[in-house]
Order: sequence, then structure tokens, then C-alpha cells
Amino acid sequence: MKGRIIALDNIGDQEAAAYLVDGQLDDLLIDDPDWPRPGAIFRGICDRPLKGQGGMMLRLPDGETAFLRHGKGLRPGQPLLVQVTGYADDGKAVPVTDRVLFKSRYAIVTPGKPGLNISRQIADDDERDRLHGIAHATHEGDHGLIMRSACAGADADEIAEDIVAMLDLADAVLGDANGSEPEALTEGDGPHTVAWRDWTGAKEVVTDAGSFEHLGVLDQIDGLSSARVSIADGSMFVEPTRALVAVDVNTGGDTSPAAALKANLAACRALPRALRLRGLGGQITVDFAPMSKAHRKQVEQSLRASLKADPIETSMVGWTQMGLFELQRKRERLPLRQTLKGHI
Repeated sequence: MKGRIIALDNIGDQEAAAYLVDGQLDDLLIDDPDWPRPGAIFRGICDRPLKGQGGMMLRLPDGETAFLRHGKGLRPGQPLLVQVTGYADDGKAVPVTDRVLFKSRYAIVTPGKPGLNISRQIADDDERDRLHGIAHATHEGDHGLIMRSACAGADADEIAEDIVAMLDLADAVLGDANGSEPEALTEGDGPHTVAWRDWTGAKEVVTDAGSFEHLGVLDQIDGLSSARVSIADGSMFVEPTRALVAVDVNTGGDTSPAAALKANLAACRALPRALRLRGLGGQITVDFAPMSKAHRKQVEQSLRASLKADPIETSMVGWTQMGLFELQRKRERLPLRQTLKGHI
């Protein structure tokens, strides 16, 4: 099964989307109605500042609490539009930002930040001129507009409709910004919508019921219950703990420096996908196979290149004194074992 395929299906009563590359599961989204979706927009009510941290706690609907990292100038009782940026650890507040964005397949509307920007991935001058014309014909008001890479070669009417829809949504939400009680203003996008919005370049979209079964997605999901990840010249174990995600890289029977380097480079290429499919984030600590310090730079370069192609923001922290490598990964998804609730 060659090529890139998007499959839209359900697992039990949970909406799900899978992205396959040459038959191999490359990305997976599963909805969980018990948590606010990233991208959801709320009118929050400022509750109390966190002294010494500069942040603000906010009240959300249904008794939930949100944490805004930068709360300077805010006062308790003040209404504020906030957008969910990820998932919280158990018992902690929902992370939010006051820099609200309205994002679709072709357009991102940025209230309070006027101007027009076209994705740098679109390099052709004629195409950029065409997109400028579409934007100027449809974009009015003070909102900023970003035209995404998916605009390249896309139908002009579809792009224009997308821009107008996001502008209208922005105006409607901003119109509900004031109020004395917290309120949910948008739900955020579910897996099927996110797949349409962000997974571009697929040759086929399969929407048939049971597509996960006949495309082998369910079998591959079952395999994710194992911590072991097969890599060239060795293996890698990805194991979440309460405090962090521990990654252990091992060579096969060959323990030579050359074999260790090959295994470590293979682990760098495989790690983003392994974390992405398992929905893991937070602090990541990697114990690479023993290698000389001279090889560390090569491993770092390989890891940086792999993370650059990954859609989830991950910062490379660096080496510890004990030779471990630390990463900090945004919690944009819930852990797979939690989302599936006993399905695996």
C-alpha cells in the first residue's frame, strides 16, 4: 500500500483519524470528550494572580480552572478570551494563551495583529502574487491573516471561502468577549477536522466505516501498547513514568562504536514518530547507546532534523552530566493509553 492515506473512522464511540505512509501508521488522533480540546476558546474570568510567577489563574465553565502564563496587568474578576494550548497533567490547570488564533486549512486569522503573511514554503513568485490578490479581495478589517502552505495550487474560491469563514468566526467570538461568567465560545476541532486542516499531501482520504480495520490501523495501534520500538541496528524502549518519559536505546549483538552510532542515529529518526503516536509529551530523557563525545554533535544534528519535521513543538535541552539527553515536548495530546481507556 504505497503513498500517503488519511483514514477517518471511530474507535468505539470516539472519533479518530489516522495518517499512513506506505501502509505504516505515521500519525494518530483520537478524541476524548472528557477534556477541553486544544484550540478551544473560552471567555475565562480572572481569578487570582500567582505571585512570583507572573501568571493568572482563570475560572472556566463547569468549575474548571485555567492557567495563563503571562498575567501582567490583569485583575481578578476581569473577563478574558483565552485559547487552550494543550493538555494539563492530572490535577493541574488547563494551559491557555490570550493570543487567540482562528485556524483552518488555508487561513489563520490573528486578531490584534494586522497584516498579511504568506507561508514561506510557497516560494513561487507568481503563486504568491495570486494569493496576495485573493487575500486583498476577501480580507477586510483589522485582523491579521496568514495564508498557509496548503494554499499553493488550491482553488481560489475555496481559499476565499475559508478566509471569510475564519474572519466571520473571529468577529463572532470577539463579540462575546465581555461577560461576568465563564463561557465556552468554540469547542476546538475534532480529529476528522484536524486531519482535513493539517494533513495535506495525502493522495487519498478513506471515510468508510471500518477503514481502520481493513487498512491495518487497529493492529498497529495494538502494537503501540508495547514500549519496544524496532530500529535499524538495535531497539528503543519508550516508557512514560509519572515524572517524565524515559527512552532507552540499545544496540543489537554488535557493541562496537560504529554500531552504537548507527543505532543512535536510527533512534533519532524514529523518536518523534514514537512519541507522536503514543501521545507523549513533557520532559523526555533519552539514554543513548554508549558512544564517544565526538559523536554527540552528529546525533544532535540528526535529532534536530527529525524534530523539525514533527508537528509538535519540542525543545532540545541538551546533555546532562551523566550523558543523558533531555527534551521538553509540548503536551498537545493525551497519552494513547489514557485516550483509549482500555481499548489497548
